[in-house]
Amino acid sequence: MAQVGESKIEGLSRFLFKAPSWPRSLVIIFILGMVLDIASIIRNNDIHLFGFFGFFIPAFLAFILTKPLVEIFGKKITWNRSALLALACTVFSIIISLFPVLLVFEGIFPLLFSISLGFIFAIRLIVLVAIADYKMSHMIIPAFTQSFFAIIPGIFYFDIMFAFSALLIHLLFGIGVILFLWLIERPLKKNFHISALNFINAFIAHNTDGSKSLEDFFHEIGEDVYVPQVTLFFKREDKKDILFTVPNLHPGPMGEIGGGNLPRILHESLGGETIVAHGCATHDFNLISENEIPKVVSAIEKTKDTIVYSSTAGRSERYKYGSVQVLAQPFGDALLLISTRYPEMTEDVDYPIGLSIMSEGHKRFNHIAFVDAHNCMVEVASPVMPASLTAYEYMKVCDLAGKESFNKKQENFEAGVSHIKVPFTREEGFGDIGIQVLVTRTNGNTTAYVLFDGNNMLNGVRKVLRDKILELVDECELMTTDSHVVNTLSGKNPVGYKIPADKILPYVLSSVKEAISDLSPASCGATTAWCEGIAVFGSHRISQLASSVNAMLTFIAPLGLAILLLAFVFSIIGYFILV
Repeated sequence: MAQVGESKIEGLSRFLFKAPSWPRSLVIIFILGMVLDIASIIRNNDIHLFGFFGFFIPAFLAFILTKPLVEIFGKKITWNRSALLALACTVFSIIISLFPVLLVFEGIFPLLFSISLGFIFAIRLIVLVAIADYKMSHMIIPAFTQSFFAIIPGIFYFDIMFAFSALLIHLLFGIGVILFLWLIERPLKKNFHISALNFINAFIAHNTDGSKSLEDFFHEIGEDVYVPQVTLFFKREDKKDILFTVPNLHPGPMGEIGGGNLPRILHESLGGETIVAHGCATHDFNLISENEIPKVVSAIEKTKDTIVYSSTAGRSERYKYGSVQVLAQPFGDALLLISTRYPEMTEDVDYPIGLSIMSEGHKRFNHIAFVDAHNCMVEVASPVMPASLTAYEYMKVCDLAGKESFNKKQENFEAGVSHIKVPFTREEGFGDIGIQVLVTRTNGNTTAYVLFDGNNMLNGVRKVLRDKILELVDECELMTTDSHVVNTLSGKNPVGYKIPADKILPYVLSSVKEAISDLSPASCGATTAWCEGIAVFGSHRISQLASSVNAMLTFIAPLGLAILLLAFVFSIIGYFILV
């Protein structure tokens, strides 16, 4: 799951919504214009058809021209968004133009209408640089279309001086927008040397068009890390090999960006039936790009010549210390540790904790495959950090499991595997891999390791599924890959959140039964590959980025309001000077 800072960045998605179809927006604009004209006739107003020529026609022309003008610079905006922007600006223009001050001061309508045009120019400019092209010089003309075509009827209904006053007001609002955008860009520019508007462009492009341009920003803030990756290789006669690998890298930050689909890419790259569990890594260890994943694959491939296979394994045993429990099983000189805090919150475990557990375990085993099962989600929470009570519990229970497992008798064992694709989507909490099950049997003891390609598991789902699985095996644990392809728009989308456990259960039981029927004599060898120079976000970078973004968001509203009020005041002063 996401760190607090990361979840706040994902929380920007609350500002995203699907624009209504463009015909609907245009119909609403037309209705607004007609209502104004009917009201004008009823009140015997001297200005006729202003709703049509002053509001509808400018909005319609802006809708038509905005998309091609934006695309001149290679950027994108849909017809639906163009129409919605025209509708929103029409509403703003009407509200300002018909402000109740008209009831007090006669003949002030031209002033209010000209101010409204300056205001909608500012709004269109801010919106277009945010959603289409952060370069303001590219967006001035598309932003000016609606107010430009409203100035023309303004000249006809009023006089030529209206054009001069309107252009002056546009200039004042334009200066206000430049000042506003410069100020909100300062935090990210100062701390990360990146453009906030460009970041927003890329964020929206990713969530709407699948663009990976966000990775350009991650290159700017990234740093190289050197992390171990333990892989268990199960070899069986006349059957497919099984790989159980534990990367200490984080499959995030979201969607296909960075390492969001790390489990699937490793699964497809390593051959056999590869099971990619979740190791010790927070969002600090998000890959800056999926192009870093081949380095991981290469590191693992280079270790294959050093594999020493053993045909023996110990029985699996569960150990508990404090809130943490571990399911441990030795395979020759390797130890597999699956950790969980169920029913307490299971969250990302920081890398130094995992490294400490592995280092301590090396006193007895050559290879320690430590897995964060990531199988109990209550709310989006902070990761487990070094020196905390929870970290201490993780290390103590793993040390206990290592000591006990080292003294266990090992015997010949069998291994079986299954892989089932499920009819559930990413939006429903399931990644591309589906469900994988590794089953081992040693001296009559059968253990099932069930892996869901998803980001954590809703609290309570593990118990429902595990209770039924234990009718088929002696011991089991449920894990998730922590894949963030299911988190395009939210930090909260665990397995079981949108698809209830009873609908998932048939696929889980089918997969376990298939793995049991696949059991055959096996041998296991393990390697610890050092993945070198993997470019990731870097220590605390994601929280620093989140802090800067949230600082920016905190003062956007009051700053914007202050600048708009200032522009209003100067607009009124400028209008009266000219008139």
